[in-house]
Amino acid sequence: MDLLRNILLILHFVGLASLLGGFLVQIKPIIAGKGTIVAAMFHGALTQLVTGLLLVGIIQMGSLGHIDNAKIGVKLLVLIVITVLVIVNRKKPSVSSLVLWAIGALTLANVVIAVLWK
Repeated sequence: MDLLRNILLILHFVGLASLLGGFLVQIKPIIAGKGTIVAAMFHGALTQLVTGLLLVGIIQMGSLGHIDNAKIGVKLLVLIVITVLVIVNRKKPSVSSLVLWAIGALTLANVVIAVLWK
């Protein structure tokens, strides 16, 4: 179980890197109003969602640690908003800068929640 949990945690971080990296590499186009939802953001959001749910399930099933359900609920809600924004806007040739900044800010907020919420 520990190995599976560690693999899922690594994949969760890969999803985070993909989502946040997809936002960060296009800061200049976003400022110019020409940003888009790149494939890395779409795949990163889905990877985070799937691995996050699996991590919670495995930890609770295997009694591998304590889960703060309020924290996980808030993180899940934030990630659902991110995922919806990504999916709704992913086929558009140009996405509103406000939407892209929201995706970046919410992604960073989820990291802050994960690290600072004790």
